[in-house]
This record gives sequence, C-alpha cells and structure tokens, in this order.
Amino acid sequence: MLAALAPHAGRAHVVGLTGPPGVGKSTTSSAVVARYRRQGLTVAVLAVDPTSPFSGGALLGDRVRMGEHAGDRGVFIRSMATRGHLGGLSSAAPQAVRVLDAAGFDVVLLETVGVGQSEVEVAGTADTTVVLVAPGLGDGVQAAKAGILEVADVLVVNHADRPGADRTVRDLRAAVALGARADGAWQPAVVRTVATTGEGVGALVEAVAAHRAALGETGLLERRRHRAAREVEALALDAVRARIAGLGGGDGLVRLAARVAGGELDPHGAAERLLTALEPQPSAEGLSERR
Repeated sequence: MLAALAPHAGRAHVVGLTGPPGVGKSTTSSAVVARYRRQGLTVAVLAVDPTSPFSGGALLGDRVRMGEHAGDRGVFIRSMATRGHLGGLSSAAPQAVRVLDAAGFDVVLLETVGVGQSEVEVAGTADTTVVLVAPGLGDGVQAAKAGILEVADVLVVNHADRPGADRTVRDLRAAVALGARADGAWQPAVVRTVATTGEGVGALVEAVAAHRAALGETGLLERRRHRAAREVEALALDAVRARIAGLGGGDGLVRLAARVAGGELDPHGAAERLLTALEPQPSAEGLSERR
C-alpha cells in the first residue's frame, strides 16, 4: 500500500508540534487547525499519546480537545500510541504521515507526546518543527542547554498571559541569539500565544509559513531526503531485530547472552557471532558451482 501511495506523497507541509507535558500542545493544535481552515487549507492531525509502561494501554485523549473540528470534512484527526517507542513519536508515525500526505491534505500537523530535553525525533520527521514552552521553564542557562530547543524552527511561549512570560520570551531570544549564524540561515522565531483564546495563533501560523518560504525547494528537499534516510534506517533496524529474535540454536541471542554473563565470551565477540548468523549462508549448489 505504501509503495502505491509513494508517487502521491511529498506535497503536504508537515509541521511538528512538540514540548513538555502540560504546555498546551493539543489546545494549540486545535487553534492552529482553525486558523488554517480559515485560510481554506485542509489539515490532517496525527496526535501521539504515551503508552503506559505498566498496563500497556494509552488514553488517546488528545482528540478530546479538538472536538470543535469533529464535523469538519476538511479536517482529519488520528490518534496513535507510542507503544513504548522513545523519542516522542510512534515508530509508525513516519508511515502514517506519508499516508496523510498522499491523501491530499495541505498541512499535516504532527503532535508529539509530552517530551523532555532529549526527545527530538520530531525534527527528523517534520518540515517545520514548532517547540512550545510555558512560563516557568527556568533561567537563561536552562533555556540555552535544553536540547529540545535546539531543533526548533519556531519557538512558542504559550500561556503568555501568565506571570513570567516576558522573562521566558527574553531568555529564549537570548538563547537564539547565542546560536545565530552569520550566513543568513533561518533563526528560530519566538512567538507568544494564549491558545485557549486564540491570541497569537495567527503570528504562529505566519512564522511557520515564513520558515517554509525560507527553506525554499532546495532546503525542503534536503530535509525530506534526511527524513527518508532516517525512516529507511529505522525500518532496516526493525527488520534486523526481528531476524535476531527469530534466531535459534547455538547462535541465539539468549544463549550468547548467557555465555557473556558467564565469562565465556566478550560482548563484542558475541555481537560478531550474531551478525555472522544473520548473513545468508550459501547453498550446496552454490558451493559446488564455485568449485
């Protein structure tokens, strides 16, 4: 199915929306969708919810905050669980984005789970990455060192009506200035919003559009090549893991692990044996032909 859809993908603007838990990602997503719809654009939303490490279940509740769009035929909202995948997304998210892209939506909005400083996978999946923060993020040093901020194309201070918003904006702008490049490359815009009232959402959508224009066709293609490389690599690694799980006999992972734990084999040697076991073995006919 994905092979059949491939020629139809590549037209949508994929916008990633990420940030810490409770920062207002779903409410902001809903407000952004409303803004795009007023512009006459169709929007697909892929909202990723965390899977419980204890029960294995996921609430998939992000759609509750987007109920106002339930009857809009120009909006499609799909929730999916992480299923234990790290990085803020589900392992199936890139394929789901491709399906929504091929379906003809103008914008695909990818909302991650609540993330910390190191879950930056969304940057490798989106054309434009929007990072939401809220007042109380921390001081300037905290803002400068947070890895999640380094992947932002647009920085949004949501709940900007709360005390401390001015300081948060100031700290983020200082952090952006520290990383400013002299070659005229895009510098992350800092936008203030109050998603519950819609305040500043127009400026956010304009900043996303400005980033898309700044990328140009060459920059956009480069990002999508990088995204495709990550997706292919992830699928290949999943296939290798599946083959490792299917190995039996003396080269099985469990038996190799037991030998490492018992001091009979070092981890590097065990890994080499595992890789050797994954290599296709020549058939008897092949050996006789070589001779």
